[in-house]
Amino acid sequence: MRSKKPSKQRKALFNAPFHKRQKLMSAPLSESLRSEILEKYGVWVRSFPVRSGDSVIITRGDFKGAEGKIAKVDLKKLRVFVDGVTKEKSDGTTYFPAIHPSKIRLIKIDLDDPRRKKKLERKSTKEEEEEELIGEERE
Repeated sequence: MRSKKPSKQRKALFNAPFHKRQKLMSAPLSESLRSEILEKYGVWVRSFPVRSGDSVIITRGDFKGAEGKIAKVDLKKLRVFVDGVTKEKSDGTTYFPAIHPSKIRLIKIDLDDPRRKKKLERKSTKEEEEEELIGEERE
């Protein structure tokens, strides 16, 4: 986003196309998952886009400390719904409250999708290439 004006920032967020909304749906990784990815792929990753099936812990709000799997990701409203976290309406029906992805922390990533795994591998090779370029410039 280029503008400093809050109104323009909100407008850009609310009118963002779906391919940009996917990037906005990223959540920070837990410290243990960060170190696990660093060890396995050799790349430092701070956040990753959320998908249904990922295990998360909620870090803010009424459900702080609750763990569960992501049941649904709503790109239109930029919210996620977590299994195991429910509220009850006055008529007795239960529902999943909507949670913003910045208020959760990824504990375990579902890497069944080969594209997700490829993304981590691509990041690791990109870092290696950058390190080689820096090493060549110093010489």
